[in-house]
Amino acid sequence: MGYLVGVTALWAFSFSLIGVYLSGQVDSYFAVLVRIGLAALLFVPFLRPRLLDRRHKLALMAVGAIQLGLMYVFFYQSFLLLSVPEVLLFTIFTPLYVTLLDDALVGRFTPFYLLTAALAVAGAAVIRYQGVDSGFWLGFLVVQGANLCFAFGQVAYRRLAPRLPDGLPQHSVFGWFYLGALALAVVAFGLFGNLQMLPTTGVQWSVLAWLGLVASGLGYFLWNKGATLVDAGALAIMNNALVPAGLLVNLLIWNRDADLPRLALGGAIIVASLLVNEWWVKRRQAASVA
Repeated sequence: MGYLVGVTALWAFSFSLIGVYLSGQVDSYFAVLVRIGLAALLFVPFLRPRLLDRRHKLALMAVGAIQLGLMYVFFYQSFLLLSVPEVLLFTIFTPLYVTLLDDALVGRFTPFYLLTAALAVAGAAVIRYQGVDSGFWLGFLVVQGANLCFAFGQVAYRRLAPRLPDGLPQHSVFGWFYLGALALAVVAFGLFGNLQMLPTTGVQWSVLAWLGLVASGLGYFLWNKGATLVDAGALAIMNNALVPAGLLVNLLIWNRDADLPRLALGGAIIVASLLVNEWWVKRRQAASVA
């Protein structure tokens, strides 16, 4: 749990740094490329290729490409459509997706999840009741794309880690995770990158360096390591601990003029949808045990 708590505190600042210093100023695909490239540089020196067979290497690269590479593509685009508090609030769906994906892997489907999702969408509408447009809903959907990628990566890594050789130091193979993400980031930048929007200030380069080496490099390694040491319930809770932490940082430091009553009401509805979902999950688990 200590790993997850530490990374949550670390990531709480990332949302605001992206929204304030990079969004709309630095090409999002370039930011993703630099961030993942620096993370890869941090772990590639520790790679020991002979410790894993080809199948496990490709599996780790696939998880990295989705959880980090594709997730960042969605994530950075969302800041062009939404405010930082909105992006943060809409990440609250990740635990729901973790549950849905875990159900899908064992051939289950629970329609009740659709009800909780509808309740959460209502909360999103409250936040921007005035001035809601297609751009807002597109941003909402883009964040959900990022949430799905992050949720899939957590579920996949939790299932993959026990299949790796016993006693294997994770840092000696985690570079494959970043190399998979880097491969996707290179393709995305090559196809959609804008060379006219590269960083122009020392602050922008410093933010990219921090996000790449610390938030991405150390952050994802420690988060995935922590995910293998706790149960699914604790992991779901920590996924949403990032929301209040990130909101607190953003509102206190950068966004003091936000419409707090509306944000609080919409956020409360979204949280309520999550609590209803958690109640249902626990009820279903209790019934299955009985």
